[in-house]
Amino acid sequence: MLGHVSITETGDDRDVRAPGLAALAGLVADETRAVCLLALLDGRAWTAGELARHAGVAPSTLSEHLGKLVAGGLLAEERQGRHRYVRLAGTRVAQLVEDLAGQVAPHPAGRPRTLRAASAGSAMARGRTCYDHLAGRLGIAVTDALTARKLLSTASGPQARSDGAEPQRETETKAETERRPSPDRPTAPDSGERATGFLLTEAGLRWFESSGIALDRASRRPLARACLDWTERRPHLAGAAGAALCRHALDTGWCVRIGSERAVKVTAAGERALAELLGIQAGALR
Repeated sequence: MLGHVSITETGDDRDVRAPGLAALAGLVADETRAVCLLALLDGRAWTAGELARHAGVAPSTLSEHLGKLVAGGLLAEERQGRHRYVRLAGTRVAQLVEDLAGQVAPHPAGRPRTLRAASAGSAMARGRTCYDHLAGRLGIAVTDALTARKLLSTASGPQARSDGAEPQRETETKAETERRPSPDRPTAPDSGERATGFLLTEAGLRWFESSGIALDRASRRPLARACLDWTERRPHLAGAAGAALCRHALDTGWCVRIGSERAVKVTAAGERALAELLGIQAGALR
């Protein structure tokens, strides 16, 4: 990571990261590239042709835009035969796109131009994937249920932590063991951690384990993070825990993808599982 250059070295005190930040902002500032980044929040790889049709531009035009996004480190690409596939370069890029999109004011009220557009918009608002976690009313319902059962806590101030700063430790010192919080309290922060909005409690960690939902606790990614939902205007669960829950929901058939975008639908099996595990009523998922 670039640091600061002293006044004696440059004659001014400008942060040397400024040019890079300006270049990054320029990449996202183009509407066609923004369309591509938002589409790739579904977590899947798209071909250049698919993205060109989605963005409504010529393949040659789209290819130029993809080249800039790849060179800028926002997209990763791979080629299979004649096809060129691209995806977001990782969770940090997805988080950047999510956070920027969350700052955009809701679109002015207006009726969708077609019945298909209305149906697609309704499905996306009901439930969708936000890169690798659940969003929409579904994501909010799950987040609220986890919070109500004290499996998830709102992290703020000195209680906040981020497991993205350093890998989660699997061992404790004797002093740490003696300071271990009660089951429904958040774990204590390590020095240097930063707020991520949400925090799994000890009871929450046990809930994931007993539910058969594998958590990657060795990842540098935050275990729990708040992501502002652009349709509900409230935060839903992201981070490693959100990704694990979404992956489990899709792998077990609790949810299925519908349509050509990021919309998902809760199945009958999913309604039963979410009612049993989190007390979520079926009506909140439809």
